[in-house]
Amino acid sequence: MKIVKFETWWVKRNKCLFDEKRKGKSSMDWDVVVLKLTTDNGYQGIATALAARSGRVTESYLHDNIAPVVLGASPYDREKIWHELWNIDRHLTFFPVYLPGPVDVALWDICAKAAGLPLYQYIGAYRQSLPVYASGLFHEDPQEYVREALYYKSRGINCYKAHPSGPWELDMEIHENIRKAVGPDMKLMSDPVAEYTLEEAVRVGRHLEKLGYEWLEEPFRDFELNKYTQLCAALDIPIAATETTRGCHWGVAQVINQKAADIVRADVSWKCGVTGTLKIAHLAESFGMQCEIHTTTMNYMDLVNLHVSCAIRNCRYFEYFVPEEDFMFPMKGLLPIDEKGIITVPDKPGIGGELDWELIERNCVSHQMEVLE
Repeated sequence: MKIVKFETWWVKRNKCLFDEKRKGKSSMDWDVVVLKLTTDNGYQGIATALAARSGRVTESYLHDNIAPVVLGASPYDREKIWHELWNIDRHLTFFPVYLPGPVDVALWDICAKAAGLPLYQYIGAYRQSLPVYASGLFHEDPQEYVREALYYKSRGINCYKAHPSGPWELDMEIHENIRKAVGPDMKLMSDPVAEYTLEEAVRVGRHLEKLGYEWLEEPFRDFELNKYTQLCAALDIPIAATETTRGCHWGVAQVINQKAADIVRADVSWKCGVTGTLKIAHLAESFGMQCEIHTTTMNYMDLVNLHVSCAIRNCRYFEYFVPEEDFMFPMKGLLPIDEKGIITVPDKPGIGGELDWELIERNCVSHQMEVLE
């Protein structure tokens, strides 16, 4: 079995999900590039790639740098392809963090389908479901965090992560208001995506400890390892990091070695696919650490995250980015979450999700195809 066709669809969605403060002056329409790999015996691997700033950049990397590696290769040679792409990256390609993960995902999808197994069973199943936590975006109105947490609690999701908008004093107020509103039993996390000073982060962290939050995530940029090390030493609340750490498991290893996180983060979009995410999860497990899987911001790829999460032990939750309607595109249907806030992995061969091809064709900016000669 070998890859004989490499296709992409750059799909426009005409929607920005960030406010002006985080968007900046450049475009951020949150487009996606759909990737389809087809084998000589008819199996297809499907993935979606983030294109939040430029679909043209994502599309060009895929066709100029990745297609030549994948075409003609066996999808079973995932590890070989994975390392070849790292070799190309090192020698003046510098892939965006969200590539080449989708290519690896598509290869795994093919192999699981060929085996007739759901992806998580093809990897090696540990469980079939996980509790979800609702994870909202930034809100200009501080009361919106309270309304959002209460809404998802009413839907049976007893876990919520806030992305408070700053500054740190307001973030502390938001944290306290959420706790007062939802009561003591709802599990809460905070992810300010902040640029706190060390002193500010310590103050916020100690406040979160009093409020009974599960973890504090990304109070600094991921490369500020010395600040993270000092923060982890100063606080009892776990510090979650490595969401945007470059270098896949090699980068995360430096964080673990410097005791700069208590919980590490990974996902199949930003950490080089299923292969990279498994490497990080297993690395963390060897140090007795949780690897909480991070949303890809795309429901279809979050299904892949779910498969990986159900194939490892050291992950407690599924990150459910809300409102879900903003992240469905271009997948058909909602994520399989029940009335008790539990998500169950699909039991169809491969990833088990279905894309809306009619929507894709209707909103397609560019369709490109490479075929093995």
